[in-house]
Amino acid sequence: MLPLDPSYRAQVDELMELVQEADELAAWQENEEESDYAALREGYESGIAELYREVAEKDPLQLPALEESLLDDRFEGLFLPRLLGFTVLRGPVNEHFQFHYPQEPFRKVLLTICASSNFDEIRKRIGQTVQIGFALSSHIWVTNLLEEVENRQIRQWLQAQVLEKYHDPEQRRLAYQRYALQFRDEIYFTADLPVDLPELRRTFPAIRMFLERRVKLGLDNTSFLAPLTRLVMQKELVGSYEHRYLTVLFIHFFDPPAKEAKQIGQLLNTLRKEEANFADAYFRILAELHHGDYRIDAACDKRVGALVDMKVEDDLSAYCTLTGTIHGKGYIHKDAIDEVARFYSRHKGVSVVNECVRLTIYQYLRQFLQHISEEDYTEWFDISKTYSAYFLIFDNEHFKQDIEALNRAYLQRLLKTYTDKRGKDYQDIKRFVQTVFVDLGFFTEKEVVEVFKTRRKKKAEQA
Repeated sequence: MLPLDPSYRAQVDELMELVQEADELAAWQENEEESDYAALREGYESGIAELYREVAEKDPLQLPALEESLLDDRFEGLFLPRLLGFTVLRGPVNEHFQFHYPQEPFRKVLLTICASSNFDEIRKRIGQTVQIGFALSSHIWVTNLLEEVENRQIRQWLQAQVLEKYHDPEQRRLAYQRYALQFRDEIYFTADLPVDLPELRRTFPAIRMFLERRVKLGLDNTSFLAPLTRLVMQKELVGSYEHRYLTVLFIHFFDPPAKEAKQIGQLLNTLRKEEANFADAYFRILAELHHGDYRIDAACDKRVGALVDMKVEDDLSAYCTLTGTIHGKGYIHKDAIDEVARFYSRHKGVSVVNECVRLTIYQYLRQFLQHISEEDYTEWFDISKTYSAYFLIFDNEHFKQDIEALNRAYLQRLLKTYTDKRGKDYQDIKRFVQTVFVDLGFFTEKEVVEVFKTRRKKKAEQA
């Protein structure tokens, strides 16, 4: 945990002072009316939320220090319900939707709430959060936490939040996913960067979640670039899956200064020479990133290409040459298609490096088909000429099904836009689908007829 920057600390102190001097607080302490506490929340929680988001965006490694300061009694429990939710969702969960390891931040915030003089008001906003947090935690962990709560009534209320239905992993999954939707626009992830391999293995799920969120949101990661670079460069971690994953993620999405980039490149090229199966492990992780819905684009591959020693003859240097052609000439260019075919033929179709090639082409086609406007459907006609070439090269049913799904989705968008069945646009689209979709195997002739069939209105509608 990094200490809070003095400028943030000053804002915390200022906010705390404003709360303590608030007329709404005086009214709440005098009358103990629910409306007075609601007024206090309405007047001052937004300021806390703004500071929290600023730190979360710019200096996420300082977030634990900020959260520690917000537990101060002088904040009167403001923002703690939101903070409690952050601690629950920040905890990485396994395939059974249980925490990988006990979540100390969740425990600390919850016990602070239980000790607050304003507990009765705060608990009105934390019931669902406590239920989810307890559901994701082990039974013994919840039992131990309850024993720390001295107030019998509060302990009973907490006990009531342990719901039997969440003993079922499927119910936990559904509840967790519904709950997480409330926070989809929030930024609250942080991580403790480890100092040794055992700690890395323990905290890796949280670090992966943290970096994934930062990369996908396109946030500025300058504030923790130096410690992250040191982590990747740490020799004691080399050889572990966790280190490989961080290395592959780092070289695709982060831009360290030139000196550090050179050191990262030296490490990468040393691993290529010294570890017999490094390239295979590298591509397995790259495929993971693709499937994790990272956008691995030309900029990512260019970062990697700048680090790779092309004199080392392995699949990584060959792959970088291939992606350089794909990005440079365009994936629809004949030279790029021919080079993909040559590269692909040198490896087994089910090899992980070939999977990465397919995913690279799929990434391009997905970006095109998800973002092309309905007005530009003639470009869709043109791009479809590329499908057959890649289908023939890859001979992969999953790839074909994924491209088919993208095309069906775009067709549905077009049919909602062009509803005049006698119009030129509609007829052009219909003719295209009748020939190309059938030739590609996306539709049968019967399905085409069904899609473009004019449906009679029911009598009630006609009336």
